[in-house]
Amino acid sequence: MITAASGRAARLRAFLEVEAKAVGFDAIGITRPNSIPRAPERLQVFLSDGHHGSMDWMETRRNERADPQALWGDVRSVIMLGMNYGPDSDPRAVHAQKDRAAISVYAQNRDYHDVVKGKLKTLAGKFASRAGADVKVFVDTAPVMEKPLAEQAGLGWQGKHTNLVSRQFGSWLFLGSIFTTVELPADDAVADHCGRCNACQTACPTNAFPAPYRLDARRCISYLTIENKGPIPPEFRPAIGNRIYGCDDCLAACPWNKFAQVAAEAKFAARDDLRAPRMAELLALDDAAFRTLFSGSPVKRIGRDRFLRNVLIAAGNSGDATLIPACEALLADPNPLVRGAAVWALSQLMAGAAFAGLAQRHENEADADVRAEWRAVLPVFEDA
Repeated sequence: MITAASGRAARLRAFLEVEAKAVGFDAIGITRPNSIPRAPERLQVFLSDGHHGSMDWMETRRNERADPQALWGDVRSVIMLGMNYGPDSDPRAVHAQKDRAAISVYAQNRDYHDVVKGKLKTLAGKFASRAGADVKVFVDTAPVMEKPLAEQAGLGWQGKHTNLVSRQFGSWLFLGSIFTTVELPADDAVADHCGRCNACQTACPTNAFPAPYRLDARRCISYLTIENKGPIPPEFRPAIGNRIYGCDDCLAACPWNKFAQVAAEAKFAARDDLRAPRMAELLALDDAAFRTLFSGSPVKRIGRDRFLRNVLIAAGNSGDATLIPACEALLADPNPLVRGAAVWALSQLMAGAAFAGLAQRHENEADADVRAEWRAVLPVFEDA
């Protein structure tokens, strides 16, 4: 029997679907706040194994991440929304261009947090007005386990690469959520359709997946180039190749991408200057030029120094001797993180005698970490 309450909830659901599409969302689903009961256990295993690396906020706010009602006790429904950011070409193609740098698809234009959050606020405002209800909006900067919730809301399933996979959009969905005090009809969860496929795992350059559906962030290039604030561990540097911000390999390898459409949202179309920028130009960026180039982009959040650390690692992997002068100039950079990465880059690009001579000219380096970079590579050339 259809009650007045259930009829109203169904009308609100229909309203949400129409308005979500009008605002620019490509997928919508609804779930209950208690629909992910295994989340606390899985999160605790992830944290206990240390797979979160230096992302301490995952530990300090683990209770809120694992339980939406711990984040907001009044929530009765979670509206999950997805926005397609599918690229117009295979993002892995740039890896063959050794003088170019690879920036993750999601960061080649405006910061998606700003785009998605703006649309969430618009939709939430319309819904709150229609429903007479309280709402809160969240993008992934908040402690919300969006991917498990999106799975329960029917948007897709968490693949073996731990990201959401959609039958309609492959691995290319930005997620956001609206928490509300209204009880809305919930959708059915989506079954896992990965089957025997492990393409995402075998595609990972640094073997960051200890098992299917498990990620060790400490080995992930996205973590190493974005979240990691210190030097990139030497054992991962060669595998990073020319990836200077994030990594799309596991996402791009997913066979479900063949059903994905190119993103309709113009704000997610890659900027021409960020599709495959020249390393030589990036190495010359001072702070002001860095901020100008990446204005509005998520890349700006890591700052010029960490960004140049990444570019220098890519330069070292390029085999391009024309980059030597730009790398050598950065041995005098004020930031030791940049100087240390420059040491490694030059050790890969220069012949032994030339590099040894360069080292002598910098024997007065005062920073302990940079001196350690010199010591780590000099023995190889001294024996040459």
